[in-house]
Amino acid sequence: MSGEGKVVCVTGASGFIASWLVKLLLRRGYTVHATVRSLKDPNKVAHLLALDGAKERLHLFEADLLEENSFDPAINGCDGVFHTASPVSFSPSATKEELVDPAVKGTLNALGSCARTPSVKRVVVTSSTASVLCKRNPIKATDIVDETWYSDKDFTEEIKQWYVLSKILAEEEAWKYARENGIDMVSLHPCLVIGPILQPTLNFSTNVILDLIKEEKDFFSGAGGSYVDVRDVANAHIQAFEVPSASGRYCLVGETIYCSQILKIVGQLYPSLPIPNKYKGDMPVVPTFKVSQEKAKSLGINFTSFEVSLKDTIESLMEKNFLSF
Repeated sequence: MSGEGKVVCVTGASGFIASWLVKLLLRRGYTVHATVRSLKDPNKVAHLLALDGAKERLHLFEADLLEENSFDPAINGCDGVFHTASPVSFSPSATKEELVDPAVKGTLNALGSCARTPSVKRVVVTSSTASVLCKRNPIKATDIVDETWYSDKDFTEEIKQWYVLSKILAEEEAWKYARENGIDMVSLHPCLVIGPILQPTLNFSTNVILDLIKEEKDFFSGAGGSYVDVRDVANAHIQAFEVPSASGRYCLVGETIYCSQILKIVGQLYPSLPIPNKYKGDMPVVPTFKVSQEKAKSLGINFTSFEVSLKDTIESLMEKNFLSF
């Protein structure tokens, strides 16, 4: 129980990654201050209050990304802070203001509270491979992406990928603020996160798998995507806080895989599930690019196999009645 006697804060605690992070922190004996947008919304709090250890060591706080000082009460007295709160949307109607402002201002607000709280020893910020992989020139199959890669801000602006831009700018501002204010910060960069859902609502990345199986959306236009298990991501957050030598950025990518390969695995796991045909021919001759796991593994992260993550995602979707056959 390495967290015994320690107090940490998780912002945006009702989300997919954050819920798992709260669960694992409680399991390790930490006292957790969790921020949500509304304490009155059962979709935001019920699944957190149901976690083992919640009665004894979970304290909920209301906080708003755009409200200055709103994280102060939750962060007060904490040894560490996990800033996961940030808007996610790839909807064509989502505006730059809706995504970029809360991501950047929210990160600076959370870091501002950390700078005012002398007890905080380290801050772990949840970023994304969005701030690593978006390039003007397509990534080649021979490339090995690592933590030294940065997305192209101007190109992202040109193609109006506001979610991606929000992650680039929030990370950039976070590092600048951390340096100027002497904050010990680590940033984590997961790709599409899958695995069992704790919260009652569907989150964006699990929905990608659901849409793929139900053939409702063509999110990747038949191409590949990078995936990582939510339990690995939550574990990486804890390791990034606990391992004294952890520093800088960490890419968290379990597997880069084509839609056709995903559906093939789904078909083998669930033969009675009707699988869409449209991705049958999407396997190019060349393999997809690789993202280095070396730095993540130095934190002690062992990535869950994609098959296990996918099976657990589908089981979870069925259990919560998002998928039936």
